[in-house]
Order: sequence, then C-alpha cells, then structure tokens
Amino acid sequence: MTEQLLEREPVRRVRAALKAAGSAAEVIVLADTARTAEDAARALGCELGAIVKSLVFRSGEQAVMALVAGDRQCDLKALRDELGLSGKPKQAEPDFVREATGFTIGGVAPLGHTTEIPVVADASLGRFEKIFAAAGHPHCVFPTTLQELAGAAGAAVSEKIAG
Repeated sequence: MTEQLLEREPVRRVRAALKAAGSAAEVIVLADTARTAEDAARALGCELGAIVKSLVFRSGEQAVMALVAGDRQCDLKALRDELGLSGKPKQAEPDFVREATGFTIGGVAPLGHTTEIPVVADASLGRFEKIFAAAGHPHCVFPTTLQELAGAAGAAVSEKIAG
C-alpha cells in the first residue's frame, strides 16, 4: 500500500515540490488517517500544535491559503489584512478547493498546487522543532520546519493570522 500511495499523482506533486525547493523531507505513509489535525497528531504521536492545517479560503474567485498550527484557529480578518483582500475570506467549498489546489479535503498540501495561490503561515508553528504537513492524501504527511515550509510554499509568515 505504501508504494501505491507514494505513486498517486497528488503525492508525486508534493514530492516534486519538496525536491524543487531543496528539501530532503520524505513523505511518510501512515497506517491511520491524517484527515484532521487531531487524527494526524494521534497517528504521529506528536502535539496537536505541530500539525500544519492547510486551510483554503475563498475571496471572490480567488483561493487563498492559511497554514495554521493544529491547536490554533485562523483569524479571517487578520488573513484578509495580511493578504490585502477586499472582503473577508470565507471557507472554500470542497469542489473549489480541489479546483484551486488539485487536492481533496483531508489531504490538502501546503505546496504542489495546480494553480498559484497566496499562502500565509502561522508564526506559532515555529514553537516546534519539527512540524508535519499533509502530502496530498489523507494517509500521507511530511516532516519539515516553519522556515523550510514557508520557503517551499512561498508563504509569508505572520504573527497575526492565528489565535
């Protein structure tokens, strides 16, 4: 099952994006699902805050992404201000998420998207030496650091987007 998951197109995109960014991170295939931050933390045996939630929002027809620690919530007003959006972003529908990122809910990765998406990362992820992000499938994650993730995802790091 491990090889089959690693060869799925969304997971291959994540692996290619990591490699292109100069990351040595390897995708980890979990026996249990990592569909939610709680599931991922339980499967990995780590703190909830060390899980990166890749949250997709919609501002008009524009997709935007917030990378938020698993123990935090995204402040949509702060995200709007950080990205200079005209209106408050709203949670994106599953079809919109898939169209904008190429990933389905439960496996949305912070990089390897099929379209260009503005990304902002929660600075509180820096509390952890190692963080884990989705890798294109509900059973796949990759380890990284805030600095590496922000660079690979082209994300601005913000102290304000999560609380």
